[in-house]
Amino acid sequence: MVVRAPEIARKIRPGQFIMLRIDERGERIPLTMNECDPEAGTVTIVFQAVGATTMRLAQLKAGDALLDFAGPLGNPTELEGARRACVIGGGLGTAIAYPQAKWLHEHGCEVDVITGFRNKDLILLEDEIKACSTRQIIMTDDGSNGNKGLVTQALQQRIDEGADYDLVLAVGPVIMMKFVAATTKPYGIKTLVSMNPLMIDGTGMCGGCRVKVGDEYLHACVDGPDFDGHLVDYDDAMRRGVMYRSFEGAAREAAEGRDCNGGTDGERKGA
Repeated sequence: MVVRAPEIARKIRPGQFIMLRIDERGERIPLTMNECDPEAGTVTIVFQAVGATTMRLAQLKAGDALLDFAGPLGNPTELEGARRACVIGGGLGTAIAYPQAKWLHEHGCEVDVITGFRNKDLILLEDEIKACSTRQIIMTDDGSNGNKGLVTQALQQRIDEGADYDLVLAVGPVIMMKFVAATTKPYGIKTLVSMNPLMIDGTGMCGGCRVKVGDEYLHACVDGPDFDGHLVDYDDAMRRGVMYRSFEGAAREAAEGRDCNGGTDGERKGA
């Protein structure tokens, strides 16, 4: 979705996100910038319609408006100085990894991009990533694109082949980022992971997006969203990530029921 937001488009950087709200009854949700066009004054976001709010978001048409589109929030990814990088995207995380890969490419860095999807029908941004990468590797769980396996297998193979990475950046499911970090740790490769926990306001006030990094809890919205991949407590993050799954499911079912019964978006309760 391309959103006209000139002030944000002029300032937002790779890794930063926005908080949006569809209307006065809607919940706030964070979405990371996929691309921006400062001249056109637009910000592109990519999302999957899996919850009540994203289902509503997917129903909007060109010319519609959002009540809130606030940002940029969070800290830009620390990409300066990288000479040889590997950017890894898992599923929808590929949309977040793309602007980092593009920025690195535009600033003279050699970039390998490894992405992973369940099957070939879910592959995102293949042409865009090809244009900004030295090497593109696409893995699928079922091998439907002819390249079956995990992103960590591709990463290990590149390291074994002598790829001298000074930065690895991973964006995707927490379990994927956990094993990417485990792969790079024995080699001492700087590894950043982008954490996207439950978030309510995006300004550090709610405390919902706490992430345990080393011996302390930090907030993904103001201290991140990128953290040292070798210090994140992934098991804690995964436990927190499923705490409200039943509530999310109930909200999704209610939204689907409203659609079937002719209800309006404004009548729905957010996830």
